[in-house]
Amino acid sequence: MLDQIHLLAAVTVLGVLEQAYFFLQVIYARRLFGISPPKISGPPEFERIFRAQVNSSEYFPIFLALLWQAGLFFHQGLAAALGLLYLCARYCYFVGYKASSSERLAPIYFSTGVLWILVAVSALGILHSLISHYLGLNILQLLTV
Repeated sequence: MLDQIHLLAAVTVLGVLEQAYFFLQVIYARRLFGISPPKISGPPEFERIFRAQVNSSEYFPIFLALLWQAGLFFHQGLAAALGLLYLCARYCYFVGYKASSSERLAPIYFSTGVLWILVAVSALGILHSLISHYLGLNILQLLTV
């Protein structure tokens, strides 16, 4: 079983490390701009870093759920590759947003596209599993005949 999830687990750990990096960036920004919790407003530079971290945290559970569903029901390698693309796009989003609010747009659109692809492959994999389990049909086998 572990050989079927090791790539997903590795991408998950990378995602957690990325989230930790984003959290640390907010802590450093708080110190730099003298903004003590629970304040969330300050100079635009701080607010962009804070929003980038919060936005990334909001999407992280969605990403994890889709990553694992796509990997378990469709294909681990494809899901892991898409997961790496998503994490890279999220990093670019964070760095872009930190620099300027307009710099966040291309990476956020790209990462959203990756999430939609994960939704599609998850749904296809789950549908295939349900049809196979309840109807006894192997769609992949039928398509290759």
